Amino acid sequence: MCLLAVSLKPELFEGMRFDFTKGLNQKFSLSHSVLMGPTELPTQSADVVKIPTAHYEFGANFLDPQMMLVGRVMTDGRVNARVKCDLSENLSLKANGQLTGEPHMSHGMANFDYKGKDYRTQFQFGNGALLGASYIQSVTPHFSLGGEVFWAGQHRKSGIGYAARYNTDKMVAAGQVASTGMVALSYVQKISEKVSLASDFMYNYLSRDVTASFGYDYFLRQCRLRGKIDSNGCVSAFLEERLNMGLNFILSAEVDHKKKDYKFGFGLTVGE
Repeated sequence: MCLLAVSLKPELFEGMRFDFTKGLNQKFSLSHSVLMGPTELPTQSADVVKIPTAHYEFGANFLDPQMMLVGRVMTDGRVNARVKCDLSENLSLKANGQLTGEPHMSHGMANFDYKGKDYRTQFQFGNGALLGASYIQSVTPHFSLGGEVFWAGQHRKSGIGYAARYNTDKMVAAGQVASTGMVALSYVQKISEKVSLASDFMYNYLSRDVTASFGYDYFLRQCRLRGKIDSNGCVSAFLEERLNMGLNFILSAEVDHKKKDYKFGFGLTVGE
């Protein structure tokens, strides 16, 4: 569902952003990021309250065919880390964590993925006594069925879900239902080599909340345009323009008429 992710969830931001990546060798690189823009504060009312903020982020990356290590340190005291390691041809480990000075905000999670000939299973462990497992089986070359269970011991909550997926070279359709009340449907269609369309439908039969979204992903000669519109009246777009080799200009916009919240951002990414 990678097409759905990039179409319906582009990397939106507000304010000014600058990203610089310097490769030291074929496997190791350093990154610097600066973000200046407002931060939303939680409130009891429907009004949106923002305060001006600025952050600097230093990162180190190690990329190898069998291992990926990513670390980030931010000026607000947060430290993030991600690990992906292929333990064998079929078994891989993925882990991520965050350390912060705020009480009860640090967290960590690890996933073990095993890929069989016609199935895939995953085991998940996290802080707060979080345990989870999922399994998906290919019934035919294009159709798969699966399920998942989880247990959050800290909050004393558990759930079970079922999923179905159908895919071809040009489209992916998926559906999921869970005991938490969530029903999710998604569809991605590749129109051409440059254009892809995506849509999803989210319904919670416990709270009666319904949301539908439509997204697009369009490649031009020098730029890439992604965006979406949903049933809540929120419209967003994300543009990446290649100015030169290793130099990209980015524009981000999100307009939420219902909340009267308007976000605009621009930036540059520089990397070898």
